[in-house]
This record gives sequence, structure tokens and C-alpha cells, in this order.
Amino acid sequence: MRTLRRTAIAALVAVTLVVIAGLGVFRQLRADARGPVPSTSALDAPIVPGATLDQTIASLQAHLAAAPDDAHGFAELGLAYSAQATRTGDPTYYPKAEQALQTSLSIQPDDNPDALIGMGVVANAKHDFADGVRYGRQALALEPDAAHILGVIGDGQLELGRYPQAFATFQRMVRMRPDIASYARISYARELRGNTAGARSAMQRALRAAGSPDDAAWVSYQLGGLYLRSGCVGRAAHAFRQSEALSPTYVPPHAGLARIAWERGDVDGAIRGYRWVVARLPLPEHVIALGDLYTIAGRSRQADDAYALARTEATLFRANGVNVDVELALFEADHGDATTALADAKAGWMARHSINAADAIAWASYRSGRYRSAARYERSALHLSTRDALYRYHAGMIDLRLGAGGAARRNLTIALAIDPDFSILYAARAQRSLDGLTRGADATSS
Repeated sequence: MRTLRRTAIAALVAVTLVVIAGLGVFRQLRADARGPVPSTSALDAPIVPGATLDQTIASLQAHLAAAPDDAHGFAELGLAYSAQATRTGDPTYYPKAEQALQTSLSIQPDDNPDALIGMGVVANAKHDFADGVRYGRQALALEPDAAHILGVIGDGQLELGRYPQAFATFQRMVRMRPDIASYARISYARELRGNTAGARSAMQRALRAAGSPDDAAWVSYQLGGLYLRSGCVGRAAHAFRQSEALSPTYVPPHAGLARIAWERGDVDGAIRGYRWVVARLPLPEHVIALGDLYTIAGRSRQADDAYALARTEATLFRANGVNVDVELALFEADHGDATTALADAKAGWMARHSINAADAIAWASYRSGRYRSAARYERSALHLSTRDALYRYHAGMIDLRLGAGGAARRNLTIALAIDPDFSILYAARAQRSLDGLTRGADATSS
């Protein structure tokens, strides 16, 4: 029985955090409203093998009504609630998850790694990464051979900006158990360090390790994102269609295909695609993308409605204990008030010194007219050599304000070389700025 419990807990952890921790609830598939590459919890986990999460939750609730002293059952229920929050984007499941996990710990305060793992998972999902690492280490002390616990620890370390420790944790994890969860983390670590080919190779290994069509659909979607962030639109479209074919009810690849419609010049088709997605999975990332498409299409009233919905969703996340300071800072810097953006960015930087947080405070500082401060933080955002077009665009625009034309031209050139369609809002602006700099340089040299 205890072995079966361990298997169930490991499966639920994999479902909730199968990839890098799920952060960035305002993440767009590319980078318009958040940091660069997908952070650990914003990526959707694969579907639970053999049962839906609704069925799993209902079964556990019925069991616990008959066995209210089952500590392991409450731990499983807490993880199932957390997985449901990740899957649906509904943060009201997080308080339910914490309550179930705390109940488990009250029943069995000692030798309860399951509940500790669950607390670490939920802490990371709520962007309380210091607690995520702390709970993960407590669980690992009780179960040192459990590879999935290393995912919880490494995710927290990563988002705190402790990159050498996080990368070492992920390497240890993949050595212990080479599976979808560990390969996905290795892929993310490589992408952060600018090794996009290595990132795709690790994700291909994850695809080969997939144990079901649903798992394979999830990995194919991640591959599509990797290709898209490198400007490989055709390969991205193939990966998204493969994901769609493997799991027809899986919504995220439809968002990827809507994004590709925009990149190929079909704005109306992209709007139709995102409206379909938002009707089924109204995550902020999709709502913001739809708002940005309305903006470039000149449909300002509909854009305002979409952005208002995104702010309402942010309020809901905060009300349920999720720290969205970094994500909201980028959103407000692009769509709202610069003062609010800078305040959120500063709070986010105090909590986590990640490159996402550095880029957020850099861009909010730029929007607030604090260009030297912005340049300092953007250097921090780029220190891992991450190949992210949005970061390079931010750096180029900051350089432009500081009068550093050569640096601005270099950063904008890199941004557009990485991906000429890196942002719904800013790709065209980046090209215009680069063209102006090039003409100026040509005029000076002639």
C-alpha cells in the first residue's frame, strides 16, 4: 500500500510540475507580457494517466469522508487541487490545496514527506520560492532517493536566481530519473544559457520518454514553443499540429497555431484562434495576446476589454495568495501605468533575483524614465546569455534613450535575428527603430 501511495504522489507531482515550475501566470507563448522562456509553472502539465483530475479529486474526497484520519490521502488531495489549478488557471484551488496539505501534516506531523512535497509544490506555484526550496529540502531529507522532490527544489532555486544551484539540482534529477519532468527541466536550463539546440535535443528526449499520447502532446507543445522562440515558424506549426492530433481536447497548441497565424500575416485568423482559446482556457497569457491583436487591428474598445479582464484575473490570483508582482509589472509597463509597474517590479525584485525579475524592473524603469537604472538591471537580465528577443529589444530601446546608438543597433539586430516576429506589440517597432539607426549610421559615414 505504501508503494502505491508513493506512486500516486510522484504522479501528481509530475502532473503539477512536470516542467519547470509554473510561474508567470501572465506568460505569453512568446514574450510580450512576461519574461523570456517559459518559467517553471506556467507551462501546462500533461493529463493524469488513467483518470481525469476531476475524477481523482472526487474519488479522494469520497475516500476521505470515510477515512478522515488518512494523512496520505489528504496529501494526495492537496496535490490534486494544485494540479487542477495549474491545468485550469483557477487559483481558487490553491487555498484548497494548502488546507488539505495542512490537514495531512496535522494528522501526521512527523515522517510525512508527501505533505511536505505538496507544500513545496504549492509554494512554488504561488511564487513563494524560498518556501518551495525549504519544504523540498525537508521532504528530501526524509526521502533522499525521490527524484521528483529535486524538481521542486530546483524550480525554487531557479526562480530565486540561484542558477548554479538550480542547474546542479536538475542534473542530479536527470541522473536519478531520466523522464519527461527531468528532461524538460534540462531543456529549460539549456535555453536559459542560450543553448537552444541543446534545449530542443533535451525536449526531444522527453518526447521519446512520453508514456502516453497525452504526455506526448504536452511535450510536442513545448517543442513548438522552443521552435517559435527561435523564429522557426514552420517547425513550430508542425509541432503544434502534432500536439493537437495527439490530444484533441488539449487547448494550448491551438494558442500556438493562433500565434503563428499572426506571424504569417493573418491577424483576423489569429483573433479568431485566440477567441476560441479564451472561451475554453481564459488564462491571462491568452487574454493579453488577444488584447494585443485587437490593439494592432485598431479595435481599441475590444483591446481595453481584454486588458481589463487580465487585470481582474490578476486580482483573483493575488486574492488567492499568488505573487504576480513580476508578471504584472511587465503587463503594466506595456499596457498601463508606469508608476504602478515600477512599484510591482521593485517588490518582485526584492522577492526573487531571477533574470525575469531583472528584465521586469529594467523595463518598468525605462517606462518611468530611469534609463541608467534600467540599463543596469537589463545587464543582469542578460547575464546568462539567454537568447531572448524581447530582452534584447528592451536592451536596445534603453540604449537608444541613453544615446548609445551603436549598442542599440547591435541589440535590436540580435533581437530581430533571433526572431523577427518576437512580439505582437513590438516587433514592427523594433524594425523601425533599427532602420532609423541604420540610416543615421549611413548618413554619418557618407
